Amino acid sequence: MTEPLIRVRGLCKSYGENEVIRDIDVDISRGDVISIIGGSGCGKSTFIRCLNFLDPPTSGEVYFDGKKVMDDPKSLRLLRRKMGMVFQSFNLFSNMTVVENVMLGQVDLMGKTRQQAYDRAMELLGTVGLTHRALAYPDELSGGQKQRAAIARTLALDPEVILFDEPTSALDPTMVGEVLVVMKSLADAGATMLIVTHEMNFARNVSNRVFYLDEKGIYEDGTPEQIFEHPERPKTRDFIFHVKTFSTDIHRSSLDLIGLQGSAATFLRRRLLPDAVVMRVLLVMEEAIYQCVFANECVDTAHFSLRCSEKTREIELVFRDPAGAAEFPLAQMEELSRRVINGYATEAKTEAGCLTIRMAATVTEASRAQ
Repeated sequence: MTEPLIRVRGLCKSYGENEVIRDIDVDISRGDVISIIGGSGCGKSTFIRCLNFLDPPTSGEVYFDGKKVMDDPKSLRLLRRKMGMVFQSFNLFSNMTVVENVMLGQVDLMGKTRQQAYDRAMELLGTVGLTHRALAYPDELSGGQKQRAAIARTLALDPEVILFDEPTSALDPTMVGEVLVVMKSLADAGATMLIVTHEMNFARNVSNRVFYLDEKGIYEDGTPEQIFEHPERPKTRDFIFHVKTFSTDIHRSSLDLIGLQGSAATFLRRRLLPDAVVMRVLLVMEEAIYQCVFANECVDTAHFSLRCSEKTREIELVFRDPAGAAEFPLAQMEELSRRVINGYATEAKTEAGCLTIRMAATVTEASRAQ
């Protein structure tokens, strides 16, 4: 049996009296692409930071390539070259150009000449699509470009493992895709990667393993199909249901429409839906909310759920009267609202106490629906 590249035994981390992770045992093989998911504060970032001792574990052991990781400066410098880290905040040096940022570690840690480091840096900037920005400073880059430069800097040290700590969380949604494309290309090339992420489509489509963290450890470890389609444990099932479905109660007296639309937009963009589709969903939401709640004297509260199907590539919006008595007839809606809903929907139907609207999740299909 092949020796795992990383072996973790009894890993614990506490900050004072706050225990974050406890007794984690796991093996990670070469070529694994592991997405680490879970709720806020469950220890995802702490776990990967303990692997390369950026946060030294409180107790437990980490073995890398069969050797126990030791908490001494010389060993840690070597470890962090082999176990590179990409942070959510980029951590580029603002007083250096992009190419100088990528050269720095090669010269200081690997002993390369500046010409050797420059040649390798330009090669890597080509890989991440930034050759034309080599002489720019970080402040002159977009967020997506900064993160791609940070990935190139990490790759310059020839790591055997790349740790990604929420690499897209600080980015504008329009820039997330360009970073994920680079990460997917690394996965396709056989890189070993551990990725703390909220991008569930990426986790599902690119990873070969998914860790769901809860109860201060790896609560469930499985293939993307197992975790997203057939989770075995109850907290995993609850998490995946909420990941797949955005739901809330809409109260006429206290509705924050802008806040609701913002949360819905974040939910949709994390599924990598095009901005044009997101905007159409928000427009339909607004018209349906007005007609189902504000223009309907029989309803003070409606339950709203939003779901995006991986299989059918459809978005489903459901407005439901909790009492099941009210009706949301399309025929009685104001003409403008009805035209907006029917114009963007592939299907809109009403039943007792329920309005269901289905929309295409791709721009081409959405255009055909109009």
